[in-house]
Amino acid sequence: MASLQNSLFLNSLPQKLHGRFVCCRAGVSFLVRAEQAHGSSINGHACSSEDRLGRRQLLSGSAFITWISLADMNSMSFAAETKKGFLSVSDKKDGYSFVYPFGWQEVVIDGQDKVFKDVIEPLESVSVNLIPTSKEDIRDFGPPQQVAETLIKKVLAPSNQKTKLIEASEHDVNGKAYYTFEFVAQAPNYTRHALSTIAVANGKFYTLTTGANERRWEKMKDKLRTVVESFTISSV
Repeated sequence: MASLQNSLFLNSLPQKLHGRFVCCRAGVSFLVRAEQAHGSSINGHACSSEDRLGRRQLLSGSAFITWISLADMNSMSFAAETKKGFLSVSDKKDGYSFVYPFGWQEVVIDGQDKVFKDVIEPLESVSVNLIPTSKEDIRDFGPPQQVAETLIKKVLAPSNQKTKLIEASEHDVNGKAYYTFEFVAQAPNYTRHALSTIAVANGKFYTLTTGANERRWEKMKDKLRTVVESFTISSV
């Protein structure tokens, strides 16, 4: 872990941070136009029963296709609903994107690349930090639990706070390894419950952290997990 500390923590990182993927399916709507079949007469005779049967089959088939189209539109609406209440951030220069709850406002904090927070509940926030690294994969720093514990103690919480790692795991997105972990940091007058996800790409060590006051964790945890799970890194 010496390499982790040397390359990550002995730098200008601030020591205090106050502060299934939502996937959208592109849908294609189809407009089914059924031309009205008019009766015709040949030499003064009505159309045959076979013609009438063919028209009924055409109309029945059109109704079925229209039902399928409506079902597909409902499915797309449901996909859109899963993103309701969130706004997206896409930084093409540094190669990352994520979503955050609607109503949070962007603030500037030294040492952080991007920060959004709730103005009423200041412990509810999300921050992104990135620093240069010569490593090419987050796994080069060690297993999830070991890396998470070091990062929490050295960077993500002040040294005078009592911290506890709840869980840490690894997952893969498009061939890129991410570590995600949950922890609490206890101060004299509050406890912050937080989630972080970290990864290495583009010569950078990326850290996204979000959290809330422990008293609001049950209310906020699903939103915060949506934030963490939305974090994606792309090549630049």
